[in-house]
Amino acid sequence: MNGDEPNQAAGGVCDADLQWFLVNESFKPLSEQTRRRLCVDATPICVDAGQRLISQGDKGERFYIIREGHCLVVMEREGVTKFVGRLGPGDVVGEMAILTGEKRTANVDAETDMMVWAISRESFDAACDEFPELRQFLTKIVADRLSKAILTRERAIGKYVIDQIIGEGGCSVVYRGYHSGLDMPVAVKMLKHQLAMDPAFVELFREEAKTIAHLNHDNVVKIYDIEELYRTFFIIMELVEGEPLNRLLGRVGRLPAPQALDFILQLCSGLEHAHQKGIIHRDIKPGNILIQGDERVKLVDFGFACQPGSRLDQIAGTVHYMAPEQIKADAVDERTDVYALGITAYEMVTGEKACKSRLSSQVMRWHLTEGIPEPRGVVPDLPVELNNFLLRATQREPSGRYENVRQIVHDLEPLAERLGVGSRQNMGQEFNMMSLFLFYRQEQHDIMHRLVREFRRELEKVGGRLRGADFKNIES
Repeated sequence: MNGDEPNQAAGGVCDADLQWFLVNESFKPLSEQTRRRLCVDATPICVDAGQRLISQGDKGERFYIIREGHCLVVMEREGVTKFVGRLGPGDVVGEMAILTGEKRTANVDAETDMMVWAISRESFDAACDEFPELRQFLTKIVADRLSKAILTRERAIGKYVIDQIIGEGGCSVVYRGYHSGLDMPVAVKMLKHQLAMDPAFVELFREEAKTIAHLNHDNVVKIYDIEELYRTFFIIMELVEGEPLNRLLGRVGRLPAPQALDFILQLCSGLEHAHQKGIIHRDIKPGNILIQGDERVKLVDFGFACQPGSRLDQIAGTVHYMAPEQIKADAVDERTDVYALGITAYEMVTGEKACKSRLSSQVMRWHLTEGIPEPRGVVPDLPVELNNFLLRATQREPSGRYENVRQIVHDLEPLAERLGVGSRQNMGQEFNMMSLFLFYRQEQHDIMHRLVREFRRELEKVGGRLRGADFKNIES
């Protein structure tokens, strides 16, 4: 590669160029007026095979639209060159730095002879003032690329770096990452771009972050930070290494009574903490319960959380676990979570859904008109205390349920003692501490942080904890 600047082609935008913008499927989301403006601002450039179009670490002053040819995106990290992707006609390249103002995060090299259009930051900003959809279009490209595992490796989100996707739902994508300064592992939850353009969903996402930020309990996922980048939102949370309860149940069927009881009591502990903070979860279900390696339970996804007494115009929750008052859009309170906990617990001890229909309308009708099957009719040796808990927790009328989860614990504690199910709360547990100082040169920063991350993972496997802090410019 010769590293020379690509050569501007002779002439300028012509009718053929304009026609390309008007008919190319990649730009179909844009109005005709916006595509015409994009074409006017574009400068045609020729790039020879093997020539570098973008250099990692440079300041981004323009982005490119590929008309002909292909290029390779590669990232240099810790002395190793990593292949990121291959782009071709209709693709946009270099847009990330334009949107964020950060330096280029990868090299882009022409694989073949190419013809591209270059659009400067100034032209782009001016066009966006007149056609706001252009910025939305470009940020959607960024969000889509962040949603592809191969393109997320070592991608910076503010102070955090994401390296792989670990989950995806209808509203968000969740990545594994780490704090770039402290090497603290995190989960990064990104609101999907199409929803980031919806003010109502944005507000819901913000409220989720605020909600979890008030919670500090071993059985509830913790939130550390929130970032607003790429025209979308990221919630930075505790990284929970575990298996969702729905996957566990799919694997093993029903749980033994002692194990189910342990999980129920842990969920009660986490819910009591949330309820004391004035937070109703409203979406308790096996998919929102993570089981860690030591069988500690974590309740996640507070996206539908609200305050007691709330009445919402729209039905929110998951239909198989939804309390009747949620379906009727009546006021919700602690007993709403009690109902969902009971339906979830029924699934734990029987290995079956309380309502087997897959039609949402039939499931909602079932919640409003029927009750769960007699649990001991499905599992004859189920302890009476668990059977009674399930029947009371899932009463259609809130007045027939437990008033709060503390009452559930009161009823189940004697059974827990009889079955040898102990409390898992270890807030008062004592730990020994060892200090370790690592000295390294600046050029060893990336390698050192990778080694610390690996050490942390191994330490956590045996129950240890690692806390770190960065100290700059320390003399040896």
